Amino acid sequence: MQRDDASDLLAFLAVARERSFTRAAAKLGMTQSALSQIIRNLEERIGVRLLNRTTRSVTPTQAGERLFLSIGPRFSEMDAELAALGELREKPAGTIRLTATEYAAGEILLPALAKILPKYPDVHVEVIIDYGLTNIVAQQVDAGIRPGELVAKDMIAVRVSPDLRMAVVGSPSYFTERKRPKTPQELTNHNCLNLRLPTHGGSLYAWEFEKNGRELNVRVEGQLVFNSAGLLLAGALKGLGLAYLTESHAQPYIAKGQLVRVLADWCPPFSGYHLYYPSRRQPTPAFSLLIEALRYRAR
Repeated sequence: MQRDDASDLLAFLAVARERSFTRAAAKLGMTQSALSQIIRNLEERIGVRLLNRTTRSVTPTQAGERLFLSIGPRFSEMDAELAALGELREKPAGTIRLTATEYAAGEILLPALAKILPKYPDVHVEVIIDYGLTNIVAQQVDAGIRPGELVAKDMIAVRVSPDLRMAVVGSPSYFTERKRPKTPQELTNHNCLNLRLPTHGGSLYAWEFEKNGRELNVRVEGQLVFNSAGLLLAGALKGLGLAYLTESHAQPYIAKGQLVRVLADWCPPFSGYHLYYPSRRQPTPAFSLLIEALRYRAR
């Protein structure tokens, strides 16, 4: 590959990622007209259109999307390899991009970062809250944190939490005039706090239960819908309905009598959270530092 080819491909990646010639040109430090000419020359050289251009948007064509998904990860790997040379530095440095659920970011990631970031001021971390199983290769993200059963087999997975359980909880005031449900089916008689997940097509999250090998997914109903697990907890504490939360999230409030737990026998443990990343990725010193800070060690 000629030097000009590499430069042109990097220019194409910038436009495809930003979906804008203006933003891509600003990041590359060149004029928009110069960038447009580079893309036109590249398209003429390979004989296929890579980008659809309108007055409002720029989107990859089918060929452009294929090229983006093919070469993007390879350039990222080269960047990672170059960053790995930072082992020669006295201290780890660089930016790490992570995707995590809101719970994992707050309860698992932040405590680990609090231990290492003050000691390594040249390490920077960007956290993207996402409830779906992000394609970290296509999205140019270094790693993700998700429950173990969701991690693809071709990924390296590092356990970062113990096994977890879910909990259905409500405030004592909520149960003043309502009977406590004894089976998941009885939730239809209750005002439940729903969670809408944009990364799952905007659908409401189904509450998952299991007992004696019997699995149930219940679509609950209620007056309130949130897109944040933190607001589910706040709503339950105010007596606005039942919430479906991780046990560790709810336990401090259960212990203080601020929340009452129900259906505990229908909520068995499930695989804890794992940090996952591509097996061919060469960890930088900063990323290796994060792995060790997150790694779960059973006491």
